[in-house]
Amino acid sequence: MSVRGLIIFSISAGMFASTEAVAAQDEETNVQNLPPVEVVAPQPAARRAPTRAAPARTAAPAKPQTRLYVYPTSPGASGSIDVDKIPASVNAVDPTQIKRTGSLNIGDALQQYVPGVNLSEVTGNPFQPNIEFRGYVASPLVGTPQGLAVYQNGVRINEAFSDAVNWDAIPTAAIRSATIVTNNPAFGLNALGGAVNLQMKDGFTYQGAEIDIMGGSFGRIQGSAQWGKRIDNNWAVYGALEGAHDDGFRNFSSSDIRRFYGDVGYRFEGSEFHVNMGVADNYLAGPSTVPVELLQQYWGASYTTPQTNANKIGYINLTGKVEATPTWTFEGTAHVRGFNQKTQDGNPTDAQPCSAPAGFLCFGDDTTPAYGLNGAQLANPFPSGAVLGEIDRTTTRSTTFGISGQATNSDQLFGHENRLVLGASYDLSVTHFDASSELGTMGENYVVSGSGIFLGQSGDPTSIGPVSLRTVNQYQGLYALDTFNVTDALAITAGGRYNAARVTLEDQLGTALNGDHTYDRFNPVVGGTYKITPELTAYAGYSEANRVPTPLELGCADPNNPCLIAAFLVSDPALKQVVSKTFEAGLRGTKELNIGSLGWKLGGFRATNYDDILAIPIPGLQGFGYFQNVGSTRRQGIEAEVSLKSNAVQFHASYVFVDARFLDALQVGSNSPFADSDGNIQISPGNQIPNVPRHRVKAGIEYAVTDAWKVGGDALWVSSQYYVGDESNQAPKLPSYAVFNLHTSYQVTKNLQLYGKVDNVLDNRYATYGTFFDTTALPNFANGGASFTDPRSLSPARPRAFYAGARVTF
Repeated sequence: MSVRGLIIFSISAGMFASTEAVAAQDEETNVQNLPPVEVVAPQPAARRAPTRAAPARTAAPAKPQTRLYVYPTSPGASGSIDVDKIPASVNAVDPTQIKRTGSLNIGDALQQYVPGVNLSEVTGNPFQPNIEFRGYVASPLVGTPQGLAVYQNGVRINEAFSDAVNWDAIPTAAIRSATIVTNNPAFGLNALGGAVNLQMKDGFTYQGAEIDIMGGSFGRIQGSAQWGKRIDNNWAVYGALEGAHDDGFRNFSSSDIRRFYGDVGYRFEGSEFHVNMGVADNYLAGPSTVPVELLQQYWGASYTTPQTNANKIGYINLTGKVEATPTWTFEGTAHVRGFNQKTQDGNPTDAQPCSAPAGFLCFGDDTTPAYGLNGAQLANPFPSGAVLGEIDRTTTRSTTFGISGQATNSDQLFGHENRLVLGASYDLSVTHFDASSELGTMGENYVVSGSGIFLGQSGDPTSIGPVSLRTVNQYQGLYALDTFNVTDALAITAGGRYNAARVTLEDQLGTALNGDHTYDRFNPVVGGTYKITPELTAYAGYSEANRVPTPLELGCADPNNPCLIAAFLVSDPALKQVVSKTFEAGLRGTKELNIGSLGWKLGGFRATNYDDILAIPIPGLQGFGYFQNVGSTRRQGIEAEVSLKSNAVQFHASYVFVDARFLDALQVGSNSPFADSDGNIQISPGNQIPNVPRHRVKAGIEYAVTDAWKVGGDALWVSSQYYVGDESNQAPKLPSYAVFNLHTSYQVTKNLQLYGKVDNVLDNRYATYGTFFDTTALPNFANGGASFTDPRSLSPARPRAFYAGARVTF
């Protein structure tokens, strides 16, 4: 089904579903953007009916429900506690804020409303951003060392082979709450900088139907439909469907998004059970970075093509929660997830005509033979003067099975309130990874046209050629957290998680990739909160976390046999696991004012990674490298935010300082103009980590001009940052940038809203990511085939764009 067909289908489906639905409305949230938990007070005792003479005021009014705002402390939902007892920073985004961005990418809402989040489009695709938080990254780009865990309904969704996160598979309309949990090892592997925790809607939390259609610049058309219904006191259903087509503003950058999420829930006497499922079928073009010299002529330029991903994802989760006693709650999850990704990556090639014997192809130089799949040296079929390239293709097929269980107890301890959480998880993933490289010719538009000739194992020491690998990941975890109220004002949290992992690699074409690696570690946490006044809370905490090397990293960790990162794996030496140790402290508060609810926070953090893993490039071999433990790195900073929420005004402003540095000396390859004659640069202790801007300033406001008409805008300023490849901090920085966006909406009727937005109002030309490339790999066709002279390569941001849409609720 095409995206346009999917959008039309979603409209008709939403209208059909709406015939028995009430008007849709997202839950109201507090100034910290958290949905409430309703705690029903005991019903008053029955009273004799008043006589006719009795005044009406003698009837006892119903006692109101208590609204408690909680924050997750573990993957299981029942592990959430009062937000004032969280010994860490609180960062949350609600559905209204997600909707306000008009985006089908949750990253846009996180960037706008979470102070420490910054986006960079390394792939060049708006549906596949790198989400960076405090210097740690959750990226869809295979080969990026990942530092954030991502959970959806209590299930970790970092992909098994590389820990990458496919943001394009997550339907934003179905998100009930998005939080970033910091300083907490209960979220298991990869939570070095924290965990993005997504709770999805169901028919108990969302009723009604909504259809949302939007279109605008660069061929964008998108639509979503969601419907939720509580059938009776026990059953509820929910479904969300989203589709989008975007031509992109750059050459060869169109994308299509198709995804669905559904949930069936059952409640009975304190017990709750859900079956939720999702599917995504997305085609994504990622033109990646482009040389500055091409951008200076055309902002929509692209470099080597094709650069595409075809992602297919399906999953089903079974969850259950039972309140066994008034103080004991047990919950469990069982899940199955399937992931299939096919990539095409047009690149320069090290294949070239041989000097001798003539008529054959060599690899790396003009004397080392390039071999075909049959092991024989390849004849040269290309015309004299042809510029050669290659299309590197990968296929990744993963199936993950997992179970988890959690018990929560709220019995008093020594006469004080206490909350104990115990949990365990087990995940098993099997992945089949295949890669191939097809030689071709490079056109003047930098499009590689395949020849049908595939490279076998070639190069010395570089190895390129077909790869067929089977990997098995087994992850187990046990965790315990206890929050003890020493007094009504002081709460202490302590606990930890034990992680055990086994990663097995089985080479399907030989033995070079075979390996069996085991890791284990206990990560503690301790912290406390003190309620200085009813409106002011202080917090402090310390925790540790770890991540284990991925199969991808283990398969490309030999400096003597570098590989084309994310495609061709060549050997399997051991890597150490990464361990982070984090301190965090701060103040937060809320206050009810005449103009609305005021919220604010001020905090600091300091996180040190030990045995950090980086991708190390090989000088002179574009795209080739290996993964290596590089010693210690540190990320520290401060975060400040103020927000105001009322019926008339929504306002937020924040400032974040992030200082990310290497702590150990290291020599790495680079295409930096400051590299030595061997193509290396020297990292010194104290050098800043590239692609982590030190300063971020955000502000946004929405004002209700009338009951029906709202206008608003938001601003983002990001400071300069070092280019990736300039780990030695010698080259000029990627410049800072500022972006201003405007939006408006008009409620035509109770059920119909029209809205519009303008992104990048001032049409600023800026880049969110920069690196260096090999200027000798290909000629500059835009300059008559001359050589490139500037090694800078950027990921350009989208120019000014206009969008308009309509939202109908039933």
